[in-house]
Amino acid sequence: MRKPYRWKSFLPNYLILTLFLLVVFLPIFGVLLSSFKTQTEVIQGPFHLPREFQFNNFVNAWTTGRFSDYFRSSIIVALAVVSVSVFLSTLTGYAFGVLSFPFQHILYFLLLIGFMTPFEAVVIPLYHFMYRLGLTDTYWALILPQIGLSVSFGTLWMTGFFRSAPQELIDAAAMDGCSRWQMLWLVLWPLARPAVLTLVVLIFMWTWNEFLLALVMVQKETLRTLPVGLAFFQGRYTADVPRLAAGSIIVAGPIVLVYVLFQRYFIQGLLGGAVKG
Repeated sequence: MRKPYRWKSFLPNYLILTLFLLVVFLPIFGVLLSSFKTQTEVIQGPFHLPREFQFNNFVNAWTTGRFSDYFRSSIIVALAVVSVSVFLSTLTGYAFGVLSFPFQHILYFLLLIGFMTPFEAVVIPLYHFMYRLGLTDTYWALILPQIGLSVSFGTLWMTGFFRSAPQELIDAAAMDGCSRWQMLWLVLWPLARPAVLTLVVLIFMWTWNEFLLALVMVQKETLRTLPVGLAFFQGRYTADVPRLAAGSIIVAGPIVLVYVLFQRYFIQGLLGGAVKG
């Protein structure tokens, strides 16, 4: 007999979750409303509805803040870092999770050092290294270090997935004569899509929001990414709250869009392996 649903036992959980939802959502909602207001309406309060939505705030922020250049730089860096990092992480995760080779544990630990070391501790030596290579003020100075950092985490992430893959499936593929390359792309890759798409979302978010690296490595204004461009934009228009709010929405919009599009796969990837049938 099916047990009756006891909503009273879950009511405190829903109340707590609703409280945290309001704490997170209300500031974002206030910034969103402020981006459609005039300067006079902003003074009336962050949650006061505007009389008329001012879409020209976004146009002014885009043109005066040169967000078109910053947006192009962020897209170039994010696409390069995500595509290369996910591909390399899939290969390294498969190697450490499924295969056996000499010095496996030592190499795995060395790869994880990049994930465990704070980036702030290596940014100055990294700058001098890039400067000697002549890569400062180029996209390479933004792409290569973030690939190294992302692959460290991606290796940890994908290794965990491949180690939880059904061993019976791997043994059956080996008995059928699949090579290691075929086993990865024809057998395990379809199962790894949720984990890979979750990794794509995480690396995209970290790359898109990266501030310190872009601030240190790039001095040319045309090569700045959106977070750095927004910081300089804030310094020029500190008193113009609607324009600043519009610029913040422009920077955060792509991350929200990517998360909404991949939300189902993102949750599947986070929960994958939590319950093993």
